[in-house]
Amino acid sequence: MKGSDLPGRHSLFWKLACLLVAFCLLMIWLSWSWGRYMEERNQFLSDGARGTLARYAAEAEQAWQQGQRAGVDDFLQSMRQRETGWVGVIGGNLQSLSSQALNDKEIQHLTFLRGPDWPIHKKGLPWLRVPFPGDPALGSLVIELPERFLPGEYRVFWRVMTNGVMPGLFTLLLCVGLYRLLVVPLNNLRAQANAWRADQLNVRLSSRITKRPDELGELARAFDQMSERLQGTVALQQQLLRDLSHELRTPLSRLRVASESEQGLAQLRERIGREVDGMQRLVEDTLQLAWLDTERTPLPDEAIQIAALWEMLSENACYESAWPCAQLQCLVEADCWVRGNLNALAQALENILRNAIRHSPPGGIVRLDGVRDGDYWHLWLEDQGGGIAEQDLQRIFDPFTRLDGSRPGDGGFGLGLSIARNAVQRQGGSVWAENGERGLRLHLRLVAEDVRGRDDAFASRLAPTEEVGCSRVA
Repeated sequence: MKGSDLPGRHSLFWKLACLLVAFCLLMIWLSWSWGRYMEERNQFLSDGARGTLARYAAEAEQAWQQGQRAGVDDFLQSMRQRETGWVGVIGGNLQSLSSQALNDKEIQHLTFLRGPDWPIHKKGLPWLRVPFPGDPALGSLVIELPERFLPGEYRVFWRVMTNGVMPGLFTLLLCVGLYRLLVVPLNNLRAQANAWRADQLNVRLSSRITKRPDELGELARAFDQMSERLQGTVALQQQLLRDLSHELRTPLSRLRVASESEQGLAQLRERIGREVDGMQRLVEDTLQLAWLDTERTPLPDEAIQIAALWEMLSENACYESAWPCAQLQCLVEADCWVRGNLNALAQALENILRNAIRHSPPGGIVRLDGVRDGDYWHLWLEDQGGGIAEQDLQRIFDPFTRLDGSRPGDGGFGLGLSIARNAVQRQGGSVWAENGERGLRLHLRLVAEDVRGRDDAFASRLAPTEEVGCSRVA
């Protein structure tokens, strides 16, 4: 068995093992102690019977001491009135102490005498020898055991109790323990699953189950985490649908107004094309954000050189925004390699770069810098757009959040930073924002990759179709 297959210290295996071991030991103890007690009750004379026989022996001894054979004869005569079985008094040499001699049958019985402390088997009425309490060597009382003294009067009843009822009760207690240990938590899990089926996604399990250190506790915590994830996903999708429908109303309204206006065909085509492009971009970004939030399949990763990726993105950004290349600066060294998915990381960095350009003033500088931090690369991209309020540093990553009133720019749908954050998080990284000296600084923490001799191969994959005009700043 492998080490990983062994149950942990808080495993449910140990609880079940302890419960079953305790049950087995209890049954063994019950079989031994209770069986021994019932054996004494069913095979040995009771204390009352022993006391009666001892009293008879004391009376026989007294009769012998007072009247010898005549006294013993009187004692035996009185015993025949009290007991129906055979009664005799013998000496140490197994001779009768009465005036009546023993016959052959009685002598034969004397060879199979039992003591009062011997087990009694229910095979006829045994003959018992009870020594004189004062002087056992003087003689003994021999008596055919009266039937009323036979043990085991309730033998069948106690056998049923011992072999049937008592084990059944303890087995029932074991079933109750197993039910409380296993079935009750499973019933709670089933109730939560039924609540999900009824669209009650806010239902959570009790802390009594989630705080258990065993496998059922882990399962309960996984259920709660899955419930939170499901509730968050549904809430995000509903919010995206509401926001998307709201965002689409404005371009649709403008299209309706344009279609009813008297403007020329060229202007109408230009307006329709612009509005359709905006709606298409809005729908694509919304679908991509929803996919990033719900998709959990690991993305294929590879070694990525940040400097080469920046050159490609900055060249495209300069072409789209008409910014001079000197305003997009990269201070990251060529040894900055990270591990991630190229397409997802490129889109995340491109969204962050476009956001910085959109909110920077004319002539502003957008700068990318970074340092190695253990197994990660800590990168930051800073613009000169004046920054935002401290309470909005987290809100900018929420979908459809736009703070155009606090920063100059030409607007947008408010999805770029949300897509960037989700894309980076899917690669094991993180994104956060803070205000820099002159603008907003967006931080990226990416998994580092030590790569040697791959600069040319990776750069060839990102080589633009035209000559790149934006170079890195040393």
